[in-house]
Amino acid sequence: MIRITQLKLPADHKADALRDKAARTLGLNPGKIKAVHIRRQSLDARKKPELFYSYTVDVELGSGVSEASERAIVHKAKNAQIVLSGESDYRYPNPGGEPLLYRPVIVGTGPAGLFCGLMLARLGYCPLLLERGQDVEQRQKAVSHFWQTGELDVCSNVQFGEGGAGTFSDGKLNTLVKDSCGRNRLVLKTFCEFGADAKILYQNKPHIGTDVLAGIVKEIRQEIIRLGGEVRFGCQVEDLAIEDGKVQGVAVRDGETIPSSLVVLAIGHSARDTFFMLHSRGICMSAKAFAVGLRIQHPQSMINLSQYGREKVGGLGAADYKLTWKASDGRGVYSFCMCPGGYVVNASSEKNLLAVNGMSYHSRAGVNANSALIVTVTPEDFSGDGPLAGVEFQRKLEALAFQAGGGRIPVQLYEDFLAEKDSRQLGEVMPQMKGLWTLAGVHQVLPLPVKNALREGMAGFGQMIPGFDRPDALLAGVESRTSSPVRIWRDEGLESAVRGLYPCGEGAGYAGGITSAAMDGVRVAEAIAGAYQPLRARATKL
Repeated sequence: MIRITQLKLPADHKADALRDKAARTLGLNPGKIKAVHIRRQSLDARKKPELFYSYTVDVELGSGVSEASERAIVHKAKNAQIVLSGESDYRYPNPGGEPLLYRPVIVGTGPAGLFCGLMLARLGYCPLLLERGQDVEQRQKAVSHFWQTGELDVCSNVQFGEGGAGTFSDGKLNTLVKDSCGRNRLVLKTFCEFGADAKILYQNKPHIGTDVLAGIVKEIRQEIIRLGGEVRFGCQVEDLAIEDGKVQGVAVRDGETIPSSLVVLAIGHSARDTFFMLHSRGICMSAKAFAVGLRIQHPQSMINLSQYGREKVGGLGAADYKLTWKASDGRGVYSFCMCPGGYVVNASSEKNLLAVNGMSYHSRAGVNANSALIVTVTPEDFSGDGPLAGVEFQRKLEALAFQAGGGRIPVQLYEDFLAEKDSRQLGEVMPQMKGLWTLAGVHQVLPLPVKNALREGMAGFGQMIPGFDRPDALLAGVESRTSSPVRIWRDEGLESAVRGLYPCGEGAGYAGGITSAAMDGVRVAEAIAGAYQPLRARATKL
């Protein structure tokens, strides 16, 4: 196939326009083109309100066209935007030679755990997945109950349960991870296989939405079971069995010890009790930098006008943004997990502590846009010098947020944040929340360096997006679960110093988001498959 990059068309173009433009670019009759496969689509809004899509496409010519003919077409074009397509499919690993007595155990069913489990199941390893929370259906009920009443289930909530924290998010699938092995596309194709729109394979900023993602997670679990794996919910790992520097199994809450010489720690960034258990068992880890801040809400129409030059966007979908600023003290200030047409949600997982996150449905049809505005913090900002100092730093902020709102999400107008006074009434921006909330003051929650950096960043962002620093923009907090506060050490083979123990995904400090966590789960599955024999023949045709 022939690849064409930077193929530009009006955003409202008709379906046949892409084939016609590709044909003109190649100097061919459109009838000679069998198919045009979109590989990338991004929106060009530099001339707003005139909007364009920029495409990368692979052009498949009619039957009988040889590779030599394709080369001749490319050579004749003498255009750097026209090349032969070199994309290849992901290659599954060949199984290793060391026999296994017990099936691999995967702790956690977030993206890392699910994709590791799916890969191992497809390769014939019959994995056992353990999850402290509930399946996605029961989890949705528990989360809805919490949002309506404030009664928290500490084992099954926005952070814990099937699908991990990403299940109650915008479902973003973009990643900055460099990938030469095809894992990124494998993850996206797998999401499509289990129910996602095929557009995520080429959109510049793909997303699924919390409502669609929940169904996909369930389908992946059912496929793991169909292929010989097992998934246990309400099953929290409380200890490891270790002998002679090798893992021998895991102890779960009901007193059972499950034997296994391969344990994958896909525990998520909020598994604080598990971090403490691992530290007590001598598992090597260190504190790492992350970011904290607040959620901000604006009218989505305001963001649309700034980004698209129009308030109503039709088929383009609600506009997003990505903002960065460098504060005078050198700290990075940036938007994170931006949710067009979304909601700010109570994402707490511990009693008397409060954390928020953002969430969007697939339609992104809500009246507000929201995003985290966060500031980088490093181990130098934490009190204490142990590997778990960042956890305690998070807990301190979340306790202050809980106190500020009396257990509800504290919400404050931006002008009151600047004046450091509690808000008493709303402006024109109405809160779009999942969870009980109250007007209060979030200024008292943040450390002074973070608060000062946010003020500088907001002033800068107001120059980038008109109205971003409007007085009645709504702030809510605290956004403290942006990434893991620890890194669990692993070597080039992805094992910890305890042999057979594989730290994996976002909680272990090796990913940041749904796609990168899933990709890391694939990597760990590859490492296991490359060293050990399957328990049975490959369970599915690859």
